[in-house]
Amino acid sequence: MTVTLVRLNPTGSDGAELVDFMTRNEFPFHVRHRPTQEQVEAAITDGAFRNEDNDSFWVEHDELGRVGFFRLEDLTDGAPLFDLRLDASFRGQGLGQEILRVAADHVFTTMPEVIRFEGQTREDNIAMRKTFLRCGWVKEAHYRQGWPVEGGEPVASVAYGLLRQDWERGRTTTFVWEDLEV
Repeated sequence: MTVTLVRLNPTGSDGAELVDFMTRNEFPFHVRHRPTQEQVEAAITDGAFRNEDNDSFWVEHDELGRVGFFRLEDLTDGAPLFDLRLDASFRGQGLGQEILRVAADHVFTTMPEVIRFEGQTREDNIAMRKTFLRCGWVKEAHYRQGWPVEGGEPVASVAYGLLRQDWERGRTTTFVWEDLEV
């Protein structure tokens, strides 16, 4: 299976398709489960999908076609984050690992100044958390009640990171989680 990231043009040729993708899918592990057309159009206008701090891509699979959307965020901070959204019909098929590997390859081969790549998800998004671990990412934070939930109590936000040196060497380095004694 081969996955590629195809840069999209949110204010031009891809705008209508981006609105369609975002509004016809429900994203249960995102802050906004079902963005409205108005919200997506406002985000496009505000540069949330492409500006100096954000860049967006379609996730294309060589056999399945377009399977999702991928956005890099915080590009000016030197440690980009990402937003991954799979089309509902392609979830649960094991695509996450290949997408995450392709994304790391993209970040570390096109952004030589970046030494770490970061991702966050909700504590109850077990599939994504396992995907991070399978791809060599390390859990670096567990923000209790750090993820707002529409109509519910906040849940924990769990942060993972991948270092350039680990990506280059193909191995995972870790750290002592509880390094202080009381």
